[in-house]
Amino acid sequence: MQYLRALLFLFGSFIAPSIAPAAAQITGNRELVIATKEAAPFAMKAADGSWFGISIDLWRRVGDQLQLRYRFVEEPTVPGLLHGTAEGKYDAAVAALTITAERERLLDFSQPFYLSGLGIAVPSARPSAWQLIIDTVGSFGFVQAILALVGLAVGIGLLIWLFERRHNEDFGGGAVKGLGTSIWWSAETMTQASTGYLAPRTLPGRILAIVWMAASVVALAVFTASVTSTLTTRKLQGLVSGVNDLTAVRVGVVVGSATTAFLDERRIGYQTFATPQDGLGALKGGTLDAFVYDKPLLAWIVREQFASSAEILEISFDAQMYGIALPPGSPLREAVDVAMLETIQGAWWRQTLFRYLGER
Repeated sequence: MQYLRALLFLFGSFIAPSIAPAAAQITGNRELVIATKEAAPFAMKAADGSWFGISIDLWRRVGDQLQLRYRFVEEPTVPGLLHGTAEGKYDAAVAALTITAERERLLDFSQPFYLSGLGIAVPSARPSAWQLIIDTVGSFGFVQAILALVGLAVGIGLLIWLFERRHNEDFGGGAVKGLGTSIWWSAETMTQASTGYLAPRTLPGRILAIVWMAASVVALAVFTASVTSTLTTRKLQGLVSGVNDLTAVRVGVVVGSATTAFLDERRIGYQTFATPQDGLGALKGGTLDAFVYDKPLLAWIVREQFASSAEILEISFDAQMYGIALPPGSPLREAVDVAMLETIQGAWWRQTLFRYLGER
């Protein structure tokens, strides 16, 4: 992709003079219908009905270079943008459209003009200590650790019973009584709470007891350190600090967005919302722990509307490329590609990104 951009940039100066007349001839100088959808900061609608934003400004720049006549029409949904363009209802779709294999089968895309990924919004306020304890104790990992310790105690108790049941009346008296006493001894030994009243007498039993005493000290130390580390990390970073944490928290996404496919592949459960504003509102209200969406769009909405209640994690994942959607076999594709690649190589594009996103 980088080599293609470099070649187009090098030869752009030679072919650029012929692009504008060719584009005008291709369209017959007719007025193109360009579909868009509000997706700040890539496509935004002003109070007077005019459109602006990163994608809109880029299209205007490309349209001016190609001397195109066009008008913007609003399409309320992303599927509407895609299907309308694929069916030839629109000559292009300009918004915050990610290029995916599924969408590429439906229509054509220009060269990508922006590389981003998914981001995670979390509540600004850190959870309380009690909330952290409840969440940690109720987590799947904690339950697994407890079951592992209980399983070890039961296993050691069973072995002690097999060794001692015929040689030690404390562990005798029938299977139920003997096993119950053996497991109780194993649990007391593991927690260092043994009174010394019960003790194995056989050589195999005593060897096992010594090994279990040493092993249980290590097992409990590792378990305690793990819980303490988890609580400390979550206190400093919150419940979510990366993608892996999403499996154990309440996650929200926008219905029909590319985010759902990413979460489905990783079997992460989620709630769907009609708009990112609705999802961030749920995050603010405490019914969500994390909201996943395209990072630049998410950062813009949080900065403009939820700065006091949400923050964006520094991480970015599932790289996505934004492009302009065109009908299959569109004669405009080559001209748009060249004009756009020339544009994003220049200072104007860097200034545009800085104006909207603060990127240098």
